[in-house]
Amino acid sequence: MSFEAWAAFAAASIALLLIPGPTVLLVVSYALGQGWRTALPMAVGVALGDFTAMTLSMLGLGALLAASATLFTALKWMGAAYLIYLGIKLWRAGATMDAQPRTDAVSAARMLGHAWLVTALNPKSITFFVAFLPAFLDPKADFLTQMLVFETTFLVLAFANAFGYALVAAKARRFAGNPRAIGIVNKVGGGLLVSAGVATVTLRGVER
Repeated sequence: MSFEAWAAFAAASIALLLIPGPTVLLVVSYALGQGWRTALPMAVGVALGDFTAMTLSMLGLGALLAASATLFTALKWMGAAYLIYLGIKLWRAGATMDAQPRTDAVSAARMLGHAWLVTALNPKSITFFVAFLPAFLDPKADFLTQMLVFETTFLVLAFANAFGYALVAAKARRFAGNPRAIGIVNKVGGGLLVSAGVATVTLRGVER
């Protein structure tokens, strides 16, 4: 695995994590209602949920790689195109975040479990990783090593992203509902996704 491939993966992961989806909205809703104490359990729950979904996806991709190198290469090309599509869609997205404060008292353990369930059991999570990861995997490199590197990278970024969203929502609630701020996040994230999609083709070649 080349450094360029890892850097493109990290950039795409950051952009994808910044997108205000169901997980981010859950984190923000708890933080708006209960403050900074939600940051750690929510971040841990999100990371565990992503670990569950990503591990299942990687194991499936490993089986596909062993079965058909040609099919795997085709999936990698589709993955690169998918990143570019998501980037364009995000760039053009509206600048809103529909998150309502949760004022109900919930323990740290329940918050962690809720974040894990929302992240891991969302049917789109595994499907997303199956489409996302092949663009960065090298069929000629050791699969388990790549799995370890990519999972560790993504989980560290997922934890930091959820933790950061919770702290920002708790300390600067205006940001969480500021259309201009969310619009900037969407445009930056969209640009990173398009760049990562192009990079997977031009920097290392998804045909390898």
